[in-house]
This record gives sequence, structure tokens and C-alpha cells, in this order.
Amino acid sequence: MNLIQRCRDDFPTLQGEDAPAYLDNACVTLKPQSVIDAINDYYTLTPGCGGRSVHRYGTAVSKTVASAREKLANFLNAPQANEVVFTRNATHSINQIAHGLQWQKGDVVLTSDREHNSNLVPWLQLEQEQGIDHRVVESNEDNTFNLEAFEDACAEAGDKLRLVAMSHVGNLDGVSIPIAEVTKIAHDHGALVAVDGAQSTPHMKVDVQSLDIDFLSFSIHKMCGPSGMGGLWGRYELLDELRTIQSGGQTVTHSTYTEANWAKPPARFEGGLGNFSGMMVTGAAIDYLSGMNLDDVHDHEIRLNRIMTDGIKDLPGLEIIGPEDPAKRGGICSILMHDLPSHEVALLLDEAAGVMVRSGQHCVHSWFDARGHAQGSLRASAYMYNTEEDARLFVDTITEIVETLG
Repeated sequence: MNLIQRCRDDFPTLQGEDAPAYLDNACVTLKPQSVIDAINDYYTLTPGCGGRSVHRYGTAVSKTVASAREKLANFLNAPQANEVVFTRNATHSINQIAHGLQWQKGDVVLTSDREHNSNLVPWLQLEQEQGIDHRVVESNEDNTFNLEAFEDACAEAGDKLRLVAMSHVGNLDGVSIPIAEVTKIAHDHGALVAVDGAQSTPHMKVDVQSLDIDFLSFSIHKMCGPSGMGGLWGRYELLDELRTIQSGGQTVTHSTYTEANWAKPPARFEGGLGNFSGMMVTGAAIDYLSGMNLDDVHDHEIRLNRIMTDGIKDLPGLEIIGPEDPAKRGGICSILMHDLPSHEVALLLDEAAGVMVRSGQHCVHSWFDARGHAQGSLRASAYMYNTEEDARLFVDTITEIVETLG
């Protein structure tokens, strides 16, 4: 049995004759049976409160959460598990970085021009409220990263450059940036590097030590895990200086009416009753991903993207965002539809053939606004369990729609 067929057998929603061609994986991935079972186990076997209660339920939760944190650290090659913080999603993680650091007026933050709102709006907010200087590095014409422009932006910022915050892989187009090179340049200028890994951690090996980055934000719900779960990795010495944006509960070791003693990371950032089911089930999701060769997964996604790209690139009124070569876009095929409404096409794809894709601006409003594409794009995004038949069904159905309505 090959990898892809084994994957499909693990996902209940893909079983049966009416199984969809689910191509909305850049938004959220499907859940394997092992993850679903782990969710059920929490609520039926150990529905307790971890980190607080010492009875058997609480102890079981505490141990499983600690194990999940360790698995995440190993998955990312983090030096220690205490550098991994459980959050609600990558957005929460990025906001923890943005509002946890201490800023001086005029501090420069560099982002790319293809950032998800989650890695744009927090910096705009800080610019409005605290006077930081947010600057945008423009990409090349085909949306690939312009390293020369980045170097120039770093040099122009000079000693004011405080942070480089960029997406490893763009959710708009699947284009990756050379994070290791970006990090070296940023560090040479004395800046920190915060990476939005929401679209990279599920699809490729991300080694935080090899990349030499300072922070990594990611979403577990894009990694075959439960909804409402994300993560933040940071160098321990940086986390230890970070202000929490979610104080209370176990974020302190002791409190009086007049003062609080802050807990060490990661507890300092996990205030309030946690999503214990989500934390525990994260371990099951990481177990599942760890059983996969992510290089093979990435290659498989490119093969599917090549089928989609070759099948639609010459259709009238359609334009693929990013480089023509699918190898530079991973599993994402994002299409500008100049003559047809993308939302209606997305509905027709599902209704006519069970093909599920995303339509709209994908929270990258800034990119679409700058180019006058108010309706956004139609985005098909593949993952390990998708098949060549899924890709061809997408091509055949959208071709029929274009020929009928165009």
C-alpha cells in the first residue's frame, strides 16, 4: 500500500463513494482517526484539569500535555520542551510576540508584501499605538522573494532595525522565502527574526536550530490536529524576557494584593483554564506527522500542483498567482479569475463535483488591494491524502465552468 492510499484510509471523511476532493488544506487540514480517538479519550476517560488537580484525571492530563510539548519540541528540533508554548493559533502566537516585546518609538519591523493579516495587522497596531516603524519589503514581479531588496531595507533601517517578521511559506501563493539567508542578514544587523510557519510546518521539515530563527508561530489545526490549537516556539532567553498577554491563573508562581511573581516559560504564557483536549491531542497529531516523510509529502503536493497548473494555465480569464513552475509554489494553486466571480465558482465546484477549495482574499487583503483585485482568488491547496484524481477532477470541473460561463 503506498503512502497516499494509507493516508486516505486514516481519514474518516475521505471514506465512501461520496468522499470530497478536499483541496482547502491551506485553511485547515482533515483529522486522522487517531486524532479523533484522542479527542474522545480525553472527554470519556480523563476529563480533568491538568497542572492543578492532583487526582488521577488531573495527573493523567498533566503527563499527556507534557508529553505533547516534548513531541512538538522534537518535531521542530527545539533545544528544550520549555521553549514550546501552547496557543490558540498562529495569530495568537504572533500577537504574543508583538505585544510581549518592549518597543521604543522608531523601532523598525520589516515584513514582506505578501503577509497574512496575522503577520501584518499586529505590526500596524503597534505602529498606531506605540510608534514603531513598520516597513514592507516588495517581492519580485512573480512573488518570489527579493533578497537584494531585503538587504537594502535592512541597511536603510540601520541600528533601528528591531525585528524581521515574515511568513516561511505564503498562504496566498505557496511561495517560500529563504529563511536561513534572511535570518543571517537580519542577525548581522542586530535584529530578531520571527517566522510565521503556519504554511510550512505541516508540509516540510522545519528545524528551528538549523534555520537559526528566534521565534516560530504555527497552527496545529493545519497539522492534522484539533481546531483552536496553535503553538509558539522561542529561544528560552527571549521568552524569559517576554511580557505575557494572557496573565492570570498559572502565569504566576505567587501573588498578593500588591504584586505578582511571574512563572517561567511556558507557564507564563498559558493563563487560564487550558484547552486540555487540544493540548493532549496535539501529541497524537505530531505522532501522525512524525510517521510521515515530509520530503515525500512535499514532492507529492508539487506533483498534484503540476497537474492543476498544466490543466488550467491556458484557460481564458484565469491567471495563476506566483511563479509558473509549481515546484516554487508547493501544494498551492491560487488563481485570479478576471471574468468570473470566485465565490460562485467555488460553490459550483463543490455542488457539481464535490471539489472543496477556498475563495476570497485569504486574509491577504493588502496584496489584493494593492493590485485592484477586490474579489480575491480561487485557491486549491493539496496535502498528503489528496490524489491525482482529486487534482484532475478540479481541472475538469473548473474547465467546464469556464467554458460554460465564460
